[in-house]
Amino acid sequence: MAPQDKNTPPPLPEPLRVAVADSHTHLDMQEGTVEEALAKAASVGVTTLVQVGCDLAGSRWAADTAAAHDAVHATVALHPNEAPRIVLGDPDGWSRQGAREPGGDTALDAALDAIDALAALPHVRGVGETGLDYFRTGPDGMSAQERSFRAHIEIAKRHDKALVIHDREAHDDVLRILREEGAPERTVFHCYSGDAAMAEICAEAGYFMSFAGNVTFKNAQPLRDALAVAPAELVLVETDAPFLTPAPYRGRANAPYLIPVTLRAMAEVKGLTEDALATAVAANTARAFGY
Repeated sequence: MAPQDKNTPPPLPEPLRVAVADSHTHLDMQEGTVEEALAKAASVGVTTLVQVGCDLAGSRWAADTAAAHDAVHATVALHPNEAPRIVLGDPDGWSRQGAREPGGDTALDAALDAIDALAALPHVRGVGETGLDYFRTGPDGMSAQERSFRAHIEIAKRHDKALVIHDREAHDDVLRILREEGAPERTVFHCYSGDAAMAEICAEAGYFMSFAGNVTFKNAQPLRDALAVAPAELVLVETDAPFLTPAPYRGRANAPYLIPVTLRAMAEVKGLTEDALATAVAANTARAFGY
């Protein structure tokens, strides 16, 4: 692929015949307006979007955007990598807020209180993305991450909202904490990254598994094996846009209108027709997020 193609948006895929939802997207990190993104998605049969918060500002934006658009539902949370930055500071300014001073546990408590207040809003359908990320956070940040995760589980249960989990290189601890705290009635593993054995554990517990564009990557056979054993009634599809663009467009910006590319690849893995998987996914997403 020529380098100039990296900035060219992938073409519109063939529309789905059965409308589905993008269960996890970040419109605030994508080019163009919300209205443009919704129109482009709807034109290929992606009629509902779950806009996910990763920090306080992003969660407020998600809630406001969902309030303004019937096709958008919001989730609110402090991302697992956000919690250590609040507590320990972020001298490099890696996150979108720029450099930050350490705020300690009091700052984390205040941020969690603000998330709790947002989670009470009717158009906020989930608490997430929360969880554990051992890829980016070293041992010093793990206690803040875990404290934040446990608090989000409690918030989700109290408000009867879906819990949306970010689990990166932390499978065992995520599953353990869910057991210890007692998972909310509706729990979603966003961008599912476990293997087939873990998919069986999730299925047994009734957790939803949401698959993203990386299920189409050449080296993602373990993910496809997991998808193959995941029960059709627990499978969701997402973009995590602008990240994880499905093949053959890997490396370009992802957007909700590319959901059909991933869904078609998933149907092939599951041995289902596109319409059958789309029908299941549409019902599952509505059930997971209570809309």
